[in-house]
Amino acid sequence: MARNLNDFIAELPPERQAEIEARYQVLKQEVEGLREMRQIAGKAQEDIATALNIKQPSVSKIEKQADMYLSTLRSYVEAIGGKLELTVKLPGRPDLRLQGLSDGTVPDDSTTRTVARRRKHA
Repeated sequence: MARNLNDFIAELPPERQAEIEARYQVLKQEVEGLREMRQIAGKAQEDIATALNIKQPSVSKIEKQADMYLSTLRSYVEAIGGKLELTVKLPGRPDLRLQGLSDGTVPDDSTTRTVARRRKHA
């Protein structure tokens, strides 16, 4: 007779069980993609489409994209009831939280000119 995972874990020493539980809790906080995040939030694609004023097939397309604008991701996350926060992790430094990249703010003229100059020379 085959044993299930819970039976196997129950036979391990308590310290090992605690390690497994701790890792499980960490993994439980991670999601594979937007679809899973939407499901956790208890929303249907139609709900997201209505909130974003788009059609349901467009929501499906967004969920399958590997790359998108931050504004699209922000809108999607807000449509499921969340808030997008961007954090940069640099070696040997505390985490840095980026502000203003995904909220529709417009860079000042000096930034725009610098970017335009770089593109011109590239």
